[in-house]
Amino acid sequence: MGTLNFLWDTAKKSFAAGLITLTVSDRYASIAPVRGLSMQPTFNPNKSTFMGLPVDDCVLVEKICLEKYKVSHGDVIVFRSPINYKEKLIKRVIALPGDWIQIPNSFDTIKIPDGCCWVEGDNSASTLDSRSFGPIPLGLLQGRATHIVWPPQRVGKVAQRMLEGIVRPY
Repeated sequence: MGTLNFLWDTAKKSFAAGLITLTVSDRYASIAPVRGLSMQPTFNPNKSTFMGLPVDDCVLVEKICLEKYKVSHGDVIVFRSPINYKEKLIKRVIALPGDWIQIPNSFDTIKIPDGCCWVEGDNSASTLDSRSFGPIPLGLLQGRATHIVWPPQRVGKVAQRMLEGIVRPY
């Protein structure tokens, strides 16, 4: 009978811990891997290795910013691809609703519509971003990358930076 009580208590505690973890990862923060070269040198700068194995950077994704879409110019965000909903992308916010943007390598200037933002990868030579699919709806946001949490030698805060000459206020 003692073994049955032990198993039941363990199951209840595991279930409670699972619910708490699920709630935290769904509402407040989660961890996401950064794959590819589009955000170099911010992420995956030289395809580091850990114990001889190749390692992608992993970031802490803060989700409190989703409450009222509190993102700023220069933030790195995680969002669902407007082309393939199953795919998550990570890019830097360049322009917010109401901003005017001069599209790089073009003479076109567009105003970012309400409820959308313009995102670009830090490595313009290898990225799929707003230059390809236009402004993205804020409803696709999954969170803001705030810290690199893996690999251990790269742990630290994600720098918020702006590209000069891109955004013109309305």
